Amino acid sequence: MAGMKPEETKQVKGMTLRRDPAREACFKVVDSDAELEEWPGMTEISRRQRIHRHMNNETGAIEIAAQCLVDFPEAPWELRMHLARQCWDESRHVAGLYRRLREIGGYKGEFPISCFEWCVTCSLDTLAARLALQNRTFEAGELDLLGQLPAKWREAGDEKTAEVLESILGDEITHVRFANQWLRVLVREDRRLALKIAMAVRFLSAVTAALAPQDGQLSPVGLPYEEPQNRITQVNVADRKQADFTDSEIDEYLRQSGFQPIMTGNAEG
Repeated sequence: MAGMKPEETKQVKGMTLRRDPAREACFKVVDSDAELEEWPGMTEISRRQRIHRHMNNETGAIEIAAQCLVDFPEAPWELRMHLARQCWDESRHVAGLYRRLREIGGYKGEFPISCFEWCVTCSLDTLAARLALQNRTFEAGELDLLGQLPAKWREAGDEKTAEVLESILGDEITHVRFANQWLRVLVREDRRLALKIAMAVRFLSAVTAALAPQDGQLSPVGLPYEEPQNRITQVNVADRKQADFTDSEIDEYLRQSGFQPIMTGNAEG
């Protein structure tokens, strides 16, 4: 995307992306989620990998919010304060996940990591487009995941991790909410930003398609990849409402996700 110097970019399967952020030497950084090591179920190694991956994703969220503060100093002060508070929230999430990772016998660098969200989001040249992808898309997707994951960890007998995830969910609702509210303000003030947001969504779709595993390809741990339709997470309608998505936006997302029978009018808010 426009605005990046050549030395700030990398080429991955024909796509120009922002170069990965710095990581300690103990980490192996890969270009896509398809290159991550994932194990089925809630075995000990699967649990460590899940927390390790989540820890890195939260680290990336700090970096994206901080980079927005650097790249867009002219943004409204209140919006910049939201981004600064988000950095603080995400740093607490990283600390809690890292502490929990060590408690269950894991360590940083045990598994490969991907900085996909950073590489895509920080390729965009407007703050509105970045908020639309990072907060309104990636973090909104985390609302859906965190609406289900605590119960899954409790079923595995891990109450501590379930509590960590529940504490993260409350903050993520706030991050999605301020992005939704400010995107409406920014687009109302400059209608051209709506086109920038649409272009960002298309860019994300193109990158996702380019980096997707090929038919018949096995994962790094030798397992077939799960079909995309089987990876769709139940939409967390209640928390999306708290994050200031409108009923029409949620209904559209439900249709796109294959949950046509669910209507927000029948969901608990």
